[in-house]
Amino acid sequence: MRGARKRTLITVTGRTPAFSAFADFFDGKSARVQRCAIAIREAPGGARLEIEPPEHDTIAWPLARIRRLKDMADDRRLVLRSADDDLARLLVDDAEAIAILHARCKALDRALPSEKRPRLWLWAGGAVASVALIIFVLVPLLAGQLARALPPEGEVALGNVAFEQIRAALGDGSGAPLALCETPAGIEALGLLRTRFDPGERMPYALRISVLDSPVVNAFALPGGRVALFRGLIEKAETPEEVAGVLAHEIGHVVHRDPSREALRSAGSIGVLGLLLGDFAGGTAVLFLVNRLIDASYSQDAEAAADSYAHQALVEAGVHPSALATMFERLRRDSGTGDSLLAHFQSHPQLGDRIEAARRADTLPEDAVRPLLAPGQWRALQGICAGGADGEKNRRP
Repeated sequence: MRGARKRTLITVTGRTPAFSAFADFFDGKSARVQRCAIAIREAPGGARLEIEPPEHDTIAWPLARIRRLKDMADDRRLVLRSADDDLARLLVDDAEAIAILHARCKALDRALPSEKRPRLWLWAGGAVASVALIIFVLVPLLAGQLARALPPEGEVALGNVAFEQIRAALGDGSGAPLALCETPAGIEALGLLRTRFDPGERMPYALRISVLDSPVVNAFALPGGRVALFRGLIEKAETPEEVAGVLAHEIGHVVHRDPSREALRSAGSIGVLGLLLGDFAGGTAVLFLVNRLIDASYSQDAEAAADSYAHQALVEAGVHPSALATMFERLRRDSGTGDSLLAHFQSHPQLGDRIEAARRADTLPEDAVRPLLAPGQWRALQGICAGGADGEKNRRP
């Protein structure tokens, strides 16, 4: 059969084939090439291509189910398959036969209908749901458990590393980290705030407050008792009580170990995404983690708990809790400037409710109010990043 020459016949339709030729058939079960006769015959259900292998029964492919495959070796040949057979192939190299098949098989280049596609979509949806379950449920749950089990020295080390990474990420691009503001008078005033709001035994580590020399209006908390204020926040505030309100809120996050949970959750999410995508490593992972720590969007329960802590801490310090509401209201009025602190608190839609809660918590009688800083100390705090009369910055790299 292999030596037989191919031939093309055009005949009348009916029981006699409308077209017949020879072609090479691959049954998909063995590597053997079978030279066989092919013919197009009309049938009640529609025309079909009949393939007659020398050692098998006739195989019928409906013309509407025939598809063409690209033959990269020789585009002058036609490689066909049936939508009903994933493996069998028919190779036609007779030019006249190819022309007839092109004319009769109207769906040669149409995409094959996939009966497995719904199942594939089901599996894909299940995979996405599994990843979402891991990232949004299991990782936070484990992060919460680990945050409670993490030893204090481990949290301090984590906070120190994160703080330096944040300074490096926010630096000027020359390799120098973002400067710390440390004028002596400013540090003394900051120390007075720290003394008034030190949680003491409510934290297993010392409270450390730093001021970063950046015009960004923001503040954030880190694991291990670290709280950072940006220069822009202090300059934006009109009273030390407004700064104290934001500071107390961030201390509340530290006391409740929210930054540790967020750091562990972000690290776990990075690990899961790294396994899936393969590129969440190195600098990308660090920048992602830094961004999550600076602009941490804690849960509504965590924010409410930090607010409640701040209200109580302000009352204990002899400060009206409404100072926190006043600060937020001013930032909301000036939100066109893109204050990142406002964006941080607006990550939850109930900002107005939280402002009202701060006002409702203001039950401190006037005779119990104690000023936080004298006017000169407040000016020193606002100038913590400024130098002496020469106007030079007093900052430490």
